[in-house]
Amino acid sequence: MGTWEVSMDWERDGFASHKGAVGVLLADGSEPGPAYFDTGSGSYVHESTAWFVYDGTLRASTATRMRGKCSCGWRGENTYHIDWEEVCREDPYAYDTSGPSNDWATHLDEVEALTVPLPEAVTELLRELRAYVERLVDDSPLAALKVVNELETITAWIGPTAASFALRGDELPWSRIAEGLGMTEPDARSRLFRYERLS
Repeated sequence: MGTWEVSMDWERDGFASHKGAVGVLLADGSEPGPAYFDTGSGSYVHESTAWFVYDGTLRASTATRMRGKCSCGWRGENTYHIDWEEVCREDPYAYDTSGPSNDWATHLDEVEALTVPLPEAVTELLRELRAYVERLVDDSPLAALKVVNELETITAWIGPTAASFALRGDELPWSRIAEGLGMTEPDARSRLFRYERLS
């Protein structure tokens, strides 16, 4: 079984646990599962959750409304009518999905507001370093790789200690660790355990 769609997820740097997309609702208010399409190529069945496949054709359900959704499980409270006559089959992404997108952006703003703030000096250093390394990729890719190696060395050195301090004595619940890092709990556990294994 394969996935058949062009990824049009919404992303924000530093928030890999929170990929956004357009979700849909059926007339009864339920959220449909993946749509499956048998293309006649043996046992290979295409699967898609792209909002525009729920137009009632090819045995897919018909969605009546859309809303923002996030990979963390969040679903937008606001819903928006889908006018299928206005959706272009050749370019469905031309359809206005700004409502769901803006709602997801607000959700991300709320997630970000709960994270541990970085000191201003660190934020500026990281911004400058990123811009510098991006220029290095074009001018001297080996130098850029050396910078990446140095950053990985710093991560391997500091990550295990920071993870150990964060987990010491169960002082911080996993919910707070996840919130502080802007992640889901499973992603936060995976990240900290990965850092611990670097030691």
